[in-house]
Amino acid sequence: MSDGTCIRIDESMFEGAVSCEVGDGWLRPWRLPFEQLALFPPEDGIQARAIFAAGVRLRFATDSQEVALGVVPQAGARRFDLTLDGQILHSVVAEPQTETVVFPDLPAGEQTYELWLPTNATVELRHLVLDAGASFRVPADPRLKWVTYGSSITHCGGATSPARSWPATAARARNLNLTCLGYGGQCHLEPMVARMIRDLPADLISLKLGINVQGGGTLNARTFKPAVIGLVQIIRERHPVTPIVLISPIISPPREAAPNVVGLSLEKMRIEVEDAWRRLVEAGDRQLYYVHGHRLFGEELVADYLPDQLHPNGPGYEIMGQNAVEQVLDLVLAK
Repeated sequence: MSDGTCIRIDESMFEGAVSCEVGDGWLRPWRLPFEQLALFPPEDGIQARAIFAAGVRLRFATDSQEVALGVVPQAGARRFDLTLDGQILHSVVAEPQTETVVFPDLPAGEQTYELWLPTNATVELRHLVLDAGASFRVPADPRLKWVTYGSSITHCGGATSPARSWPATAARARNLNLTCLGYGGQCHLEPMVARMIRDLPADLISLKLGINVQGGGTLNARTFKPAVIGLVQIIRERHPVTPIVLISPIISPPREAAPNVVGLSLEKMRIEVEDAWRRLVEAGDRQLYYVHGHRLFGEELVADYLPDQLHPNGPGYEIMGQNAVEQVLDLVLAK
């Protein structure tokens, strides 16, 4: 496509990013506010996960029958998905040192595409190259905005491909505009994350809480429940009637009944999350919902889909996304 039409990537094309870093001829999406990174310590913790492009897409309309994405090459392989109307048209692996990712044989006529970026890798984007004379525009996005917060199980580094993470699977099924705030090992209910979610546009918010706190012992029986309540109340400052769904941990057999270093098992944490939900509802929150994590991923899935007894595998994440459609999205969207 050396004689094609070159379109420089700009911020208007991104969906699912919180901010963008501008480099020498490239843009890098972040899932934290880049200009305020110093306020989200530690650098080797949440910052090191937020630079990964989980759930981030380029959204654009074109009648080009081939699209090529120019990227800054990296040492590792990275996978990209191109979707149309929620269906995956291409899932392409960019091999190490690749500068161009090509999506051929696209349908005739103008279509609105989403190009899903790697879930567990950084990416610096340069441009799109289209057929010579092809149309291009960034259309308005009328879809409902869904913001979901969680751990590595929401980050989904082990997903088969970017559009097959559990949040992406669910969002594609219900045609939602997803912002995925899953940070591997880093879901600790920090006030700055609460403020960030508070300030993001959202029609639906889900908060999948507990597993990193249990694994790290970062909150205890005295502080975990108040932290859940505080997280919701901070978000409510600018989302007073936005539906919020609290989701307790999915199954992890070694952690179900065994207390961690501060005495919290997953069974205990689910009780605490549900009690926080109950207290908030009794205090007047009529748009707050609770979902037990086993309804997304329970005991019946462990043998085939939970190889390390903690994280679903690729097919497991897709099943979890399908369950989330019924148990989370339809719980709210049907009202």
